[in-house]
Amino acid sequence: MIEALISSKTRIKLLMKFFLNSHATAYLRSLESEFGDSSNAIRIELNRLEEAGMLVSRLDGNKKIFQANTGHPLFREVHNILLKQVGLDQIVENVIERLGEVSKVFVIGEFSKGIDSQVIDLVFIGNIEKNYLVHLIERAEALVKRKIRYLIYSEQEFSKLENWDQTKPKPLLLWARSQT
Repeated sequence: MIEALISSKTRIKLLMKFFLNSHATAYLRSLESEFGDSSNAIRIELNRLEEAGMLVSRLDGNKKIFQANTGHPLFREVHNILLKQVGLDQIVENVIERLGEVSKVFVIGEFSKGIDSQVIDLVFIGNIEKNYLVHLIERAEALVKRKIRYLIYSEQEFSKLENWDQTKPKPLLLWARSQT
């Protein structure tokens, strides 16, 4: 879908990297080894996205570190388009809402780094009906044409996890129960 709108494969990879998880940061050489693309192609696209205000950068020694500009007026829209491209919006719609007492859902693994993958790793927090979850995940896998792996933690187990906030790459909060 997105390939029809954006012809540059490098630009698509950069958007996935930075806009799926706004905490993702990278510099040119790390992107070169991650993507397997030429540094020149990556540099051109990084510069275009930075000039458009969609990426921000900072210097760390001699490295220019890039990150999504969450203040950009199109950030949320690009983020939502990428969620649709990956199929995470379908997972939310078809899995999370019907499971009972879900408090949070995180994406971990490759997608939390902003890297497209055939496997989506999810962490569910709450009191979840496991048999129903398996059934819904099978349906969601057919919709998104990706495999889904999951972990389930109760609220108590999750509260005892050490260093969750320091996990690398940073888990991407996909959904949280509103505190109304």
